[in-house]
Amino acid sequence: MKARDKTAREEPDKDQKLPDHASATPPAASRPADGHTIARWCARAGWPVHPLAPAQKTPPANCADCKGHHAPATCPCRNAGRWCHGFHAATTDPGLIDAWWSAQPRFGVGVSCGPADLVILDVDAHAAQVPERARLLPGIPIGPQVDLAGLATGFDTLALLAALRGQQDPAADETTLRVRTPSGGLHIWYRNPHPATRYRSSTGSSPRTALAWQVDIRADNGYIVAPGVRTTAGDYAPVSDAREPAPLPAWLAAELKRTGHVPGAVSPSLTPSGAPAPMRRSRPATRAAERLLEPLLAEVTACRTVSEGASFTEKLNRAAYTAGGLVEGGHLSGADARSLLAETARTARPHQERRNLMVIESALSAGAQRPLHPRGSS
Repeated sequence: MKARDKTAREEPDKDQKLPDHASATPPAASRPADGHTIARWCARAGWPVHPLAPAQKTPPANCADCKGHHAPATCPCRNAGRWCHGFHAATTDPGLIDAWWSAQPRFGVGVSCGPADLVILDVDAHAAQVPERARLLPGIPIGPQVDLAGLATGFDTLALLAALRGQQDPAADETTLRVRTPSGGLHIWYRNPHPATRYRSSTGSSPRTALAWQVDIRADNGYIVAPGVRTTAGDYAPVSDAREPAPLPAWLAAELKRTGHVPGAVSPSLTPSGAPAPMRRSRPATRAAERLLEPLLAEVTACRTVSEGASFTEKLNRAAYTAGGLVEGGHLSGADARSLLAETARTARPHQERRNLMVIESALSAGAQRPLHPRGSS
C-alpha cells in the first residue's frame, strides 16, 4: 500500500473570518480577526482560553511571583485573575478575557483542550529522518509487503493508520474543524463525546505513548493555538467550511485507548521498551488485593501537593513492591499493576515519567520474589 501523496492537500481559506457562535451561518469573508475577538468566540463555544505571547505560539512569561517552582493548581495568581501558568489559567469568563486582551491587545489565543473536552490531532509536516517501521504506528506491525515509498510526514502515517483500519483519513474529514498551521501541518479538531473518558496528550515521537509518528495528541494537560491566530511564522487558518469540532470517531477513540492515551486503560505502551515481560499470572484484581493497594496508592497520590520532601520514591517503591507480590500471588495482572502504578505516579510527579517507570519495574520485580496472599482472597 502506498503512503498518501502529501501534495494532494486542501488549501486553507486564509480570508475566512471565524463565525459568531450565536449565528447560524458564517459571516462574509473579511480580514483576520484580532486576538480578543477570537478569544471571545472560543469562550462562547465553551472552550477555555489563555493568552499566547504576541505573534508566538507559546504562553507569555509568568509574573515575578511565579518564577519560583510551585504547583500551578495552587498558584494565588489564578484567583487574582492573572494569566500566569499558561493553560492552567484558561477561562471562559468574558470579563477576564476582556481584561487580559485590553492589557495586551496583541496577545494570541490558546485553547486548553482538557476542560473544553477537545481531542485534537496535531499532524506535523517537519522534515525529519523517517524512523524504523516499528516506530511509525506503535503496536501495529508493518510488514515488508506494505510499500512505504514517499512516506515522509505525519500526514502519511495518519493516512496509513486509517487505511489499515479501513477508515477515512482524518486529514480529509470535512465534517470537522481543521486548521492549517504555518509550517504546513494540520490541526484536526474533535469533540470528546464521552467526557467521562479522559485522553492524555502525547507527542508522535514518544517511545511510550504515541498514536503515530509526527502526529501529536492535544487533550488533557495540553493546549492548542486557536484558529485564526497570526504568528511571526504565519496564520493558523481554517480549512474548508466546517467551524465546529465533530465527535471523535469511535475508531480513533479505540486507537487512542490502544496506544495508552486513556489513563488506567491496559496498554502495552505503558511498559517501557526493554522492560521485563509481564509476570506469569494474569487475572483481574481481587477485592482483597484492591484493599491492600488502595492506601499505598493514596500515599503516592498525596505527594502531588508537596514538591519536595514527601518521600515520593519510597512510597512508590512500597506500592510497586506490594503490587509485585500480589501479581505473583495471582491476585492482580501484571499489565493492570503497571498501568495503575504508572498513572498514580504520573499524577504526583508528571515530569519524571521515565524515572517513575524505572522505580516501578525494579520494585515489581523485587516484590515478585515474595508472593502475597491477602486475607479474604479466594
